Amino acid sequence: MSSQGVPRGAVLAVVHEPVALSPGGPLVLELRGPLGPADAETVAARLAQRHRAFGVALDSHRPGHHTLRLTPPAAGGLAALPADLLADLLAPPPPGGEILPVTGHQQTLLRAALTPAPAPTATATPTVTATGTGTGTGGTGGSSDGSDGGDGGGVEQLYWDWSGPFDVARFAAAWQSVVDRECVLRACFDWVAAPRLVLHARAEADIAVCSPAAVTWPQLLRRDRARGFALHRPGLLRLTLLAAEPGGGAGAAPPRVLLTYHPALLDERGVHLLLREFYRAYAAGGILPGGERRPDLRDHARWLAGQDTTAARQFWARAVPPPRAATRPGRPGGATGQSGPGLLDTRLRAPETFRLRSWAALRGAAESSALHLVWALLLYRAAGVSGPLPVSFGVQLSGRDIALPGAAGIPGLLDSPLPMTVTVDPAAPLASLLHQVRDTLLDLAAYPWASTETIRAWAPRPPAAPGPAAGPGPVAGPGPVAGPAAGVGPLCGAGGTLVRFDGPLVLPKVLRSELAAQGVHADTPRSAAGAAGGPLTLAARHDTAGGLVLGLFYDRAQLADEDAAALHSQCVRLLRALPEFRQAQASAGQLLDLLARAATPRMARPVPPAPHPALTVLRPGHPHADVICLVTAPGVPAGSYDLFVRGHRGPEEIVAVHGDGAPGVLPAALHQAAGPGRRLVLCGCGPGGRAAYELAQRTPHAPGMVSAVVMTGIGDAAASASALARGVRSVLTPPP
Repeated sequence: MSSQGVPRGAVLAVVHEPVALSPGGPLVLELRGPLGPADAETVAARLAQRHRAFGVALDSHRPGHHTLRLTPPAAGGLAALPADLLADLLAPPPPGGEILPVTGHQQTLLRAALTPAPAPTATATPTVTATGTGTGTGGTGGSSDGSDGGDGGGVEQLYWDWSGPFDVARFAAAWQSVVDRECVLRACFDWVAAPRLVLHARAEADIAVCSPAAVTWPQLLRRDRARGFALHRPGLLRLTLLAAEPGGGAGAAPPRVLLTYHPALLDERGVHLLLREFYRAYAAGGILPGGERRPDLRDHARWLAGQDTTAARQFWARAVPPPRAATRPGRPGGATGQSGPGLLDTRLRAPETFRLRSWAALRGAAESSALHLVWALLLYRAAGVSGPLPVSFGVQLSGRDIALPGAAGIPGLLDSPLPMTVTVDPAAPLASLLHQVRDTLLDLAAYPWASTETIRAWAPRPPAAPGPAAGPGPVAGPGPVAGPAAGVGPLCGAGGTLVRFDGPLVLPKVLRSELAAQGVHADTPRSAAGAAGGPLTLAARHDTAGGLVLGLFYDRAQLADEDAAALHSQCVRLLRALPEFRQAQASAGQLLDLLARAATPRMARPVPPAPHPALTVLRPGHPHADVICLVTAPGVPAGSYDLFVRGHRGPEEIVAVHGDGAPGVLPAALHQAAGPGRRLVLCGCGPGGRAAYELAQRTPHAPGMVSAVVMTGIGDAAASASALARGVRSVLTPPP
C-alpha cells in the first residue's frame, strides 16, 4: 500500500496542525516519509481523482517533505477530513491496484482479527480429538492486535497427504499461476480509517518446504499457527510442504501439504475452488490456461452495492432473536483453566447417515434440518426450563446461490452466518420442530448477503434503555461496533454458536482422470483446529464413503475438553436415535429423555473486558516540556508504540489514551495531562492516527492545547514506529 517508487514496507507520516479555518480555506497537511517529488505528485493526483469535490495543491520542499493543501467544497466548508479521504492519504493504493469496501460478515471478522485477545489463563495443551491424537495446538500464537500489521487473531489450516509423484518446482509454478489468475490471492486489508480490501496487481505465492528431520508434524502446525498473517500485505494464503521421509519405503510417510489461510479473506468453499484451479494448473504442467477470473470479488462488490434492502429490512425487523432466546449449549460454569482451540471429530457410518437422511426426507426436509433440530434441542436442554422456549444459533449460508451469473465459482468470503430462531416445545411433535427449522432456513436463504452488523442496524429499537453491548467498544479503524439493539437477543458471533454444513468441492471427473494418468490422487483436505468464528462451531460434512462427519470446534477457555466431549457425544447420540422416532406423535421431549441421565455440559460465564484507563503515563518527562500523547485503538500495529517510546530521546512526557473512550472523558484527561503552558502532540499509527485526529476535533474547549496531530499508515512495528518518530521530530524540532 505504497505509491510508485516507495520502498516496500515503508510507511507515510502525515502531520496536521489544528487551526481555525477561514471559510473556504484549505486544510494544510505535511507529508513526511520516503516520498520523492514524483511519488508525492502521484499521491496528490490520486486524491484529486478520487475526491473531485476537493481542490488539491502540492508543494514539494525536498525529498521526504511535502505540503498538501486540501480545499473543501465551497458550500458549508469542512469540519473534518472524511474517513475515505484520510484512508487514501495515509494508505495510497498500490500501483495498478484497486480498492473495495469491506462490508458485512467480512467487516465483523476483520474487526475480530484486530481486537487483542485476552491473555490465556493456563499453558496451552494439544488439541483434543475424538481419537485422542493431537491435530492442532492450544494457542493461536502471536498477538492479535496487529502484529506485523495484524496477525489476524486466528488462522484456518487444511492439510492432506500427497499421493503419487511430486515435483516441488511444478507445485510452486502451479500455485503462482493461480495467484496470477485469482485477485483474492493478491488481496490484503487496509483499516487506517475505514475497512477496505486492497487488490494488488502482483503477488508472490508463499510456499515453504520443511524436512521431517527438522520438524515434526505437530511442531509444524504450532509454528505455522504462531506465525499468523500480516493483514496489510498480500497474500493471506500460504502453503507449507512437509517432505516425504527419507528412504521412501512402504511404511514411509508421504509428502504432506499444509494450507493456511485467513478466515477474514476466504471461506472453506472458496479454498476448495482455489484447490480445483491448482490441480488444473498442476495437471497442465504448472501453467493455468486463460486470464484472470471473472466474475470475481470486484463484480460481487458491485452486485452487493446494487441490492435493494427494503424486503430484508422488513424481514429482520421481525426475525431477530428475542432477548430471552437460549443461545448456549451449556449451563453457566466457572473458568475452565484451559485455552486455545479444540477439535473433536466423530463419524456416522454410511448406513446411519442414510437412515438419518431418509427420516428427514420422508418428512419433507434435508439432513441439515435434522442437525439443526438436534442442536436446537441441546440449547433448550441447557437452558433448564420447562415449557416452550425460543432458541437461537447461527447457520452458515454459502452466499453463492445469488442472482449474479458465475457467483458459484468466485473464491473469497461470500458465506455469512445468520441467526436461526425457533421455538422448542417439548410437548410438540418432532416433525413440527423439523418443519420449523426447515422453513426458517428457507426464509434466511433469501438474504444470504445480510450480516450480523446489518441485522443489528435493521432491528427495531424501542425507547427502553439499551442492554449491555456485546464485544469491544467502538473501533477507530474498521468503524464503530454496534451493540445489540434494545430488546434484541444475541446474534451470531455475540456469544452464540454456529452450525454449518460443509460441502467440499469435488474435482471434475475429467480433471481427476488427468491427474490419475500422471499417477496423482487428489486427497480430500482435512481441517486442523482453527478459527471457529465464535466460542463453538458444529461443522458437518460427508466423507468419501458417504458417512457424516461431525466436527466440533470450540474455545477451550469457554468450554473445557470434558464438557466439549460430553456435548459432542450427546449430539451424535440424538442424531443416531432420531430415525427410530417414526410415529407422527413422537415429541421433542421424548427424544430428549434419552439424555435424562447424562450431565448437562457447563460453559464458562462470559467475562466482560476490563475497562481501559482514560490516560496512562508511559514515560515521565521534564515537568515543563510538551506532552506526546499516543492514541491506542484496535488495529494499531503491535509493538509500534513500545518501539517509539524506547527510541525517543527528547525531554517530552509520553502518555497513552484509548481512542474508544467515552465522549468528553478523554478531552478532560488530556487537558489535565497538558497542564499550564504545555502543549500536546496527538499521535497514532494506523487507526490510532484517525482516532488522534478525531480526538483533536473533539477538544474545542482548549484552543491551542493540541499543537499537532501526527498520523501514519499501517506497516510492521519497526516501520510504523519509524514513521511516527519522523512525524514527531518534524513537530518538535524546527526544520533547518
